[in-house]
Amino acid sequence: MRIDTRKGNLDNISRTVYYQNYYRKNKEVSWAYLASMVSRNAGWSMTDLFSKPFCTLLPKEKRHHLFITYERANWFIFSDAFPQLKIYELSKKVGEPLFHLMEEFDVSQWMIHEWSIFWETGDLTRLLHALIVNEQHLIQEPVIESPFFYKKVFHELDYVLQEKMHFSAVLLPTIKGKLYGISIKNFLDVNGRIELGKKLGWILLESPEKKQINAFFENQAHTGSRKDYQLWQKGLFPHTPPLRLVYPYVYHEDNKREDWSQIKRYKPNKSLSKAWNPPKKYDLSYWYRKKQLQISVAAGLKGLLIP
Repeated sequence: MRIDTRKGNLDNISRTVYYQNYYRKNKEVSWAYLASMVSRNAGWSMTDLFSKPFCTLLPKEKRHHLFITYERANWFIFSDAFPQLKIYELSKKVGEPLFHLMEEFDVSQWMIHEWSIFWETGDLTRLLHALIVNEQHLIQEPVIESPFFYKKVFHELDYVLQEKMHFSAVLLPTIKGKLYGISIKNFLDVNGRIELGKKLGWILLESPEKKQINAFFENQAHTGSRKDYQLWQKGLFPHTPPLRLVYPYVYHEDNKREDWSQIKRYKPNKSLSKAWNPPKKYDLSYWYRKKQLQISVAAGLKGLLIP
């Protein structure tokens, strides 16, 4: 199981594919579907950093820091989540819960308990939301609040402006050319990310557009390039490069982890049950074009002012 997890966690492409293949075999674990689609977005964000506008707007060091931020957060989540998924799959195979094995992989006690509840009740939505809560609390201290990322990324002027102007979004494309999803706000707030995850899950699983989005998921291979969905689009900006052409594998140190659910300031049950509403506006097709145009104009102006 450790070997399989390491293989799946090599880079953004492998993580996306492993999540996708797992969901195809275990449709009840819809978190794997959500994770695969969010992982696609992480890959597109990584290769954006090699696009002409980003190369113009940001120096190489800042672009590298952003890449490491995406990579570290997604690596961390996979290293925690994939053993859970495999142990659940093994439990199904033998016909009895083996969730105690998750302790060997430093999975939080709260999440282990949630798997037991799922085994007894079969509550699909609760499991989806529990895994969202787990992953976002998991990365809060070691990634979001890490001194390196806190100083080098999240409190840099470039990041603050991007957050204020809502340039970032999770896109859920369709093969008909539409882009659905949600723009990212309050990324540093763990509860904001949890609510984002719940809303994305609703779009994927319950929205009227769910079949169109799933068709893209099933039929379009992930390369990390925005060309993946721009093949179905018209009038968008230049494609970004395939991820494996521009990024090497990254070695991650993995020290002994604290159980986040035992940290007093985290209240997972409250995060799980907190009220939220499905998004009313999630067609981002026009929004995305507008934001891409704004980035291109900003890069063009900088090119004129600073040759």
